[in-house]
Amino acid sequence: MNLAKLMLGNGMTVTVLDINPNVLERCRQALESDSASKVQAHFVSDWLQVGECDVVLESVTEDLTLKQRVLKDVEAHVGDATLILTNTSGLSIDELSDVLARPERFVGAHFFNPADLIPTVEVIPGRFTLDTFVDHAVDLLRELGKRPAVLKQSVPGFVANRIQHALMRECLSILEQGIVDAETLDDIVRYSIGIRLAINGPLRQRDLNGLDTHLNISSYLYESLDNRTTPSPLLEALVEKGYLGRKSGNGFYEWPAGSGENYDRQERELLVRLLSMMKEN
Repeated sequence: MNLAKLMLGNGMTVTVLDINPNVLERCRQALESDSASKVQAHFVSDWLQVGECDVVLESVTEDLTLKQRVLKDVEAHVGDATLILTNTSGLSIDELSDVLARPERFVGAHFFNPADLIPTVEVIPGRFTLDTFVDHAVDLLRELGKRPAVLKQSVPGFVANRIQHALMRECLSILEQGIVDAETLDDIVRYSIGIRLAINGPLRQRDLNGLDTHLNISSYLYESLDNRTTPSPLLEALVEKGYLGRKSGNGFYEWPAGSGENYDRQERELLVRLLSMMKEN
């Protein structure tokens, strides 16, 4: 829904295709209640209702087989010049394109939630993707007000999720060791490194601190950092108990009914303010 909202808000003609009528209706209601949309979207449940299109953005569940099935269907109903994008968080672009007859016009476009607010989009070419289609994707994203970040190669998890999961691995290890509780850990990250990462990024921050300082610290710290290659036992235990986060009402925090929606509103307000301040600088 946020992807359609983003495109509508930039004056693009949008057709939302989903085989589930309930999903379509929820999307319709959400978009029609949003006054920022400059044009109306079309909601269809069959490719025969779509017509010609310049770009297709696939955004179904993160399931390789399902995405391949959808992408194969996309290719069967669009012209040869149509750019095909997949919004995946880390599935292999090359594996996804295995089912395509023309993988040269297939590009990964990893949006971050909420997609209509977060500026960066990872752009991931496959081994057969032509530069012209990468350029097309970049131009489209810039037209949408995004900051396209083109990867030189496709790796599992791309860039953001690799960093995010490395961070989370250490966070879970700290919790397992009983060093702090969840709320204290979040406060430490939010009000120390989190703020500075938002302003500088990790590498500029290392330059500001001094690479020699970073080298000295890494020489004694790295050996004590978590480097396991299997999921955290704490995470496995939470999932096994049905503690899935806001969707189940329990996770690292308690999520009473309605609290998730309230948090979404607060988060959006803070994101808008933060992004506004960052643009000024």
